[in-house]
Amino acid sequence: MRCYANQLPNELKKGMQPFYLVFGEEPFQVAQCAQQIRHTAKQQGFDEVIKFTLMPGFDWQELIAQYQSMSLFSARTLIELDLNFQKPGTVGSQTFKQLVELNNPDTLLIITGAKASQDIQRSAWFKALDKFGIFVPCYPLTGNHLSRWLDEQCQRLQINMQNDAKRTLIEATEGNLLACFQELEKLSLLHGTATIDQQQVLQGLLNQAKFDIFDLTDALLHGNSRQAIKVLNKLAGDNTEAVSILWAITKEANLLLTLQLGLQQGEQLASLFKQKAIWKNQQGPIQQALSRLSIATLEQITQLLAQFDASYKQGNLVKPYQALAHICLVFCQPLAFPLPAHPLN
Repeated sequence: MRCYANQLPNELKKGMQPFYLVFGEEPFQVAQCAQQIRHTAKQQGFDEVIKFTLMPGFDWQELIAQYQSMSLFSARTLIELDLNFQKPGTVGSQTFKQLVELNNPDTLLIITGAKASQDIQRSAWFKALDKFGIFVPCYPLTGNHLSRWLDEQCQRLQINMQNDAKRTLIEATEGNLLACFQELEKLSLLHGTATIDQQQVLQGLLNQAKFDIFDLTDALLHGNSRQAIKVLNKLAGDNTEAVSILWAITKEANLLLTLQLGLQQGEQLASLFKQKAIWKNQQGPIQQALSRLSIATLEQITQLLAQFDASYKQGNLVKPYQALAHICLVFCQPLAFPLPAHPLN
């Protein structure tokens, strides 16, 4: 049965289920949901907690043995299995189906993992566990969903915040739920139940919207110009070396150009990914960039990067971050947009 993260507390009040599948791209929500299940289970006598993480050579028989065994320390046991961003494979799938058949009432199983794609949800092992348990998908929160989450956390922590203070906190933490929650806990300690205004949030707020160079390249691959410029501004404010940013952009541009040339020569994208040792979680954004950026565009980007490198080394760039922003915008633009004809200076 599907149950969204904000519905889980009420669902737990109705009674515990033998299996919980907590999957998602938002790690704070996944951890918070697992903690809620763990807390409720402890209240109902599941005092012993056994944790497993799926690693190379993982012993699935050990999971079955622990699921069946009588605890020496408690009448009831909670087992947590972190899939560690992996699929269970054939042996794991068979193990999960076997656990459903065993269905030990004195043992609960929490399985956490990355986003449960449609192929995972259609798999036999997932359907078997879902039939007798609860599936909790955890999605990244934006817009009204993020605002509603913040209201729920304020209510839980008994914090009274004005609306402009909430907006400021959301903007400062950039959808980072962990950072936002940590700020809420700090505000709760500082102000208790007193009304908190925008100025009080700003006074105590550490900007948790921390970015690194890899956030920039991720925005470039997705063609998100607004995010790319926001990250670039933050990197500039943190005095990140312009040559380090240049290196990262050049690395991505050269990789995309190599892949486009390979595709032009008739090579398969899967084969190119394997040749370049591109991880599976990187393949989606790279495919998105390849569909947007032609060989001509990528060649112009590499020319702009080379021009930047030469000018920067010669000390001719008065505003290097502004020049990098220009390159980022070319990187993000769709094919329908005309490429800038003027040189970078």
